[in-house]
Amino acid sequence: MKLDILAIAAHPDDAEMSCAGTLLAEASRGKKIGIVDLTRGELGTRGTPEIRAAEAAAASRILGLHARENLGLADGFFYNDREHQLPIIAAVRRYRPDIVLLNAIHDRHPDHGRGSQLASESCFLSGLKMIETLDENGQPQAAWRPQLVYHYIQDRQIAPDFVVDISEFWDKKWEAIQAFKSQFFDANSTEPVTYLSTPAFSKFMEARAREFGHLIGVEFGEGFTRERTLGVRQLSDLV
Repeated sequence: MKLDILAIAAHPDDAEMSCAGTLLAEASRGKKIGIVDLTRGELGTRGTPEIRAAEAAAASRILGLHARENLGLADGFFYNDREHQLPIIAAVRRYRPDIVLLNAIHDRHPDHGRGSQLASESCFLSGLKMIETLDENGQPQAAWRPQLVYHYIQDRQIAPDFVVDISEFWDKKWEAIQAFKSQFFDANSTEPVTYLSTPAFSKFMEARAREFGHLIGVEFGEGFTRERTLGVRQLSDLV
């Protein structure tokens, strides 16, 4: 299936927290959207890989994703090398997205910045026809390079190059985040308290979205950085 927009995330729930509103907004305009998770998040203190897989499936239904898959790279121990680039190249060629959304360029969790660089380089390499990958039927894949690559902003404060208005889709985004019940605040949970599972972090996520929205005069927003200079056909393209 060809997708218009593909989010690539180091962990299940990265995309929900950081760019789900944008995916929802684009889907409302008829775009086909999907997520590729690099790892199963197996090093997480709370939950299990199986629980997180079920939560990701629930979030996918909420978001109305056209595709989602998990590449099963080693959480915390993947690297930007050929071994880890090839499955991402194959995924990019499989979905042929025009736009790819990646992890933050640097962040609190080292997997985010490392995953960002790994996926960014893989997006470029996927356009080189001399790199051979096979589809699910064992047939050679055609080269494909996304037109645009952007990075969503996660935990650490990074000045956005642009902000997407997600005000209309905030409630649905929050519902998708809450699908990851094992990871975020749950008054009934008996699991260890983590950085993400406190009420304060839930408030932070909302505050961050409100802050980005404030920058462009709307209620909620999601911020992104770019790899290439943004171009417009007319000044009215800028909000």
